[in-house]
Amino acid sequence: MNLTHKKILLGIAGGIAAYKACELVRRLRDAGADIRVVMTENATRFVTPLTLQALSGNPVRVSLWDEEHEAAMGHIELARWADAILIAPASADMMARLAAGMADDLLSTLCLASEAPLLLAPAMNRVMWAHPATRANAQILLSRGIQLFGPGSGAQACGELGEGRMLEPLELVQRLAVAISPPSNPIGDAALFGKRVVITAGATREAIDPVRFISNRSSGRMGYAVAEAARDAGAEVVLISGVTSLPAPQDVTRIEVETALHMREAVMQAMPCDIFIGTAAVADYRPTETALQKIKKNADTLTLELVKNPDILSEVAALALRPFTVGFAAETEHLLDHARAKLQRKKLDMIAANLVSEGRAFDQADNALTILWGDSQIELPQADKRLLAQQLIQIIAQRVTQRA
Repeated sequence: MNLTHKKILLGIAGGIAAYKACELVRRLRDAGADIRVVMTENATRFVTPLTLQALSGNPVRVSLWDEEHEAAMGHIELARWADAILIAPASADMMARLAAGMADDLLSTLCLASEAPLLLAPAMNRVMWAHPATRANAQILLSRGIQLFGPGSGAQACGELGEGRMLEPLELVQRLAVAISPPSNPIGDAALFGKRVVITAGATREAIDPVRFISNRSSGRMGYAVAEAARDAGAEVVLISGVTSLPAPQDVTRIEVETALHMREAVMQAMPCDIFIGTAAVADYRPTETALQKIKKNADTLTLELVKNPDILSEVAALALRPFTVGFAAETEHLLDHARAKLQRKKLDMIAANLVSEGRAFDQADNALTILWGDSQIELPQADKRLLAQQLIQIIAQRVTQRA
């Protein structure tokens, strides 16, 4: 966790979680960061600028109409100064204003005027977090490349239990360090040196007609993070990607596919390999026939006949030249039971299981995994997907070495 010489602009929005900003500033300084604090007017009702000035060692800005600073366009100077902007807490109101592109106070203006990565730590009542407007704003922010750290779940200041708690300061600093200055090779130069790793990622699409298809909510973030982690561990990486908006990772061979059949063909052509990691959300079924023209909305009902797609994971695990085969299990219930059954049924070496219900995992920058193999398992708690990917690759590298 190293932020030495990193210039962090900490934004604080109005909310009871603002009290945690005091410890967050201390943790950021311990990690070596240079900090400037910008508060909203409402944030000053929960913690004083003087307190944060003493902790950060720098003046705290609140108003866009500060004549002393704005004589030299101070908000633009701050926007250019920052290596990253972290808003913690990020209230529902702040998220809404950022999603709308508003610039009606100093903090929102800085966010709009800066090219630095923007990271938010949401904090609000559980009902506010679950509200469709907040979830829609979260999706807008994610689509623009803004990362959301949390929120966590647990007891809230209002006395209720649920999602909406701001993550603890130490975890925020850890996630920030991974997000803006990931170590070039956190796993070790030779962990997978000389290994050929094939990874599938993203969603497949199964055409119904020329304009409609069956798909799922996978964004590909986890698979792309795993590809980058494997590359950083020294491996030659082939990334077979379904539909996603993510850019191709550097120094990784990316093969783009659309359907499950296309993905199977690309995977088999990429064999043999040393390690195969199937993170893609491959459609289990496809329409028996694809209409050549757009289906018109004439009847009150429409029946589609579906046929099962090939099981790519099982086929790879059954190859004569069998790679170390890792699968993923995205479940909405009975996580460990379903994951262990899949591990055994498909004869995998390892499986990474995660819950995807109630807004988890899909379209999120973070996740939590349970890694299972044989009779063993390891819990990887909620963290940025890039950090999880590094931890997963480290576990895989250790198991591959032990098997050899």
